[in-house]
Amino acid sequence: MEIILTKDIAGVGYKYDTVDVKSGYGRNYLIPQGLAIVANQSNKKMIAENIKQAEHKAAKLKADAEEIAAKATGTAIQIKAKIGDSGKIFGAVTTLQIADALKAGGIDIDRRKISIVGSVKEAGSYKAKLELHKEVSAELAFEVVSE
Repeated sequence: MEIILTKDIAGVGYKYDTVDVKSGYGRNYLIPQGLAIVANQSNKKMIAENIKQAEHKAAKLKADAEEIAAKATGTAIQIKAKIGDSGKIFGAVTTLQIADALKAGGIDIDRRKISIVGSVKEAGSYKAKLELHKEVSAELAFEVVSE
């Protein structure tokens, strides 16, 4: 029996693959569970259109991420913090503060996509890594200054 998988199934195939399985397995398990559909002509056309649309959306997301990465790498960010006499910060700089500084500069990035390289405990220059897409990442330089 020829079917089109709607989800990844270990040992059988990946989403949108057309595979041959035993009739009982397809008819009694995969199709009723919503894991597959019968591979007739209309379903094949529908899946081809879904794949085309998914590729278009993925390309647009990647292009948007690359644009944001280009803006972010060219941006100089200063984060103000309370600093003691010894030059150490009271507390630490977090990804939330970096995201807020980027937002003030016109770049909206979710704080969960930002990771600080090392720990920020003193005034000075540091780097943060931006994971904007599975294929797009950027490095952001920021400076911690006294309030």
